[in-house]
Amino acid sequence: MKSDAEELMPRLLPVDSCDTEEYTLTEPPRNPQEYLRFVQREASLCPDVVVAQIDPKKLKKQSVNVSITGCLAAPEGFSPSFKWQQQQVSRFSEVRQSVNKHRQHWKAQFLDDNVVMPKTEDEDGWKRFCFGENVCLEIQLKEEDGVNPGLDYVKTGFPPFLSIVSKLSQSTVSAVLEYLINWFEERDFVPQLGRWLYALLACLEKPLLPEAHSLIRQLARRCSAVRANLESKDDDRLSALNLMICIVARYFEQNDLADKE
Repeated sequence: MKSDAEELMPRLLPVDSCDTEEYTLTEPPRNPQEYLRFVQREASLCPDVVVAQIDPKKLKKQSVNVSITGCLAAPEGFSPSFKWQQQQVSRFSEVRQSVNKHRQHWKAQFLDDNVVMPKTEDEDGWKRFCFGENVCLEIQLKEEDGVNPGLDYVKTGFPPFLSIVSKLSQSTVSAVLEYLINWFEERDFVPQLGRWLYALLACLEKPLLPEAHSLIRQLARRCSAVRANLESKDDDRLSALNLMICIVARYFEQNDLADKE
């Protein structure tokens, strides 16, 4: 009688069992038939079900921290309307389509000699590249420095030109996004941060990888925390903070983080 395993998994290489020539398992197979009989015999000696004996004392305790908290509610009058959020999502979608359309063109263009992009793993280099020395070193601008602030990119940071972001791979986009969000966790919102976050989100491909999914949720929560401490609706940071929350929640479908009217 065939075993249950044989009924479910018929033999693909049947072995002639009527071979009169004796063969011992202690000797190496001399031909294909002996080899197949050897394998068949070994398989018949294996139990159908094997249970591993694990000593619980040898297992290391492991814990995984998963944050499921949402955004902090906006102070009264600080939350954007649903119509405004729809408009921003529509505009952001158009920007993403434009980036994808022109990516190959700009990717083939040469950068200026003064634009030296850091390596993906160079976290400090990317912070200086995006923010500039003034922000990274917390240097206060003098009044005369504000006449042409965009000319010295080493001090003010390079804007996220399409010619630059088009050259970033998805792994680099995720890495730089992580660097900037981690920087934002300990510091205030600055214009350079807003520009780069918007550009990187526009380059982030869907569907999101788990790491990117976690990062953008971290970003929205941080924006809501900064917004909750604003003292005036006229604060220049409010619109940018609302925009970041809106993009994460509405465009990337993290609906539990969205601002409600």
